[in-house]
Amino acid sequence: MNHIVAFIAGLLFGAGLVLGGMTQPAIVQAFLDIAGQWNPSLLFVMAAAVLTTMIGYRLVLRRPQPWLEREFHLPKSKNADRKLIVGAALFGIGWGIAGYCPGPALTSLSGGAPSVWLFVAAMAFGWWLISRISSHSAS
Repeated sequence: MNHIVAFIAGLLFGAGLVLGGMTQPAIVQAFLDIAGQWNPSLLFVMAAAVLTTMIGYRLVLRRPQPWLEREFHLPKSKNADRKLIVGAALFGIGWGIAGYCPGPALTSLSGGAPSVWLFVAAMAFGWWLISRISSHSAS
């Protein structure tokens, strides 16, 4: 059951990204270029996402537990530490350079553009590298 729900949620998420224009790097880069020829169209997409998340989290977290899990898996730390700040900066730099963040990049893989495959490979390498560094520094 979890896999079916995850598949449907993934399809809805991907469809939302495509409909919102988040899978088109030129639109994303134009949105991020506030000092140049700024395209505010993604502002509505992001505002809708923030509003949906705010309402959704309030409704979901009223429940004692999720429908398909034993407990909620929420971040325990409420502090912005160095790892979070560096990760957010790398995320923003990568998003600005390539025009993709992880969700739209994975959604765009079906289009077959070589640049997307290269971006996802680099992203996967980054995830692997940071997990190796984190596990090495924890031991």
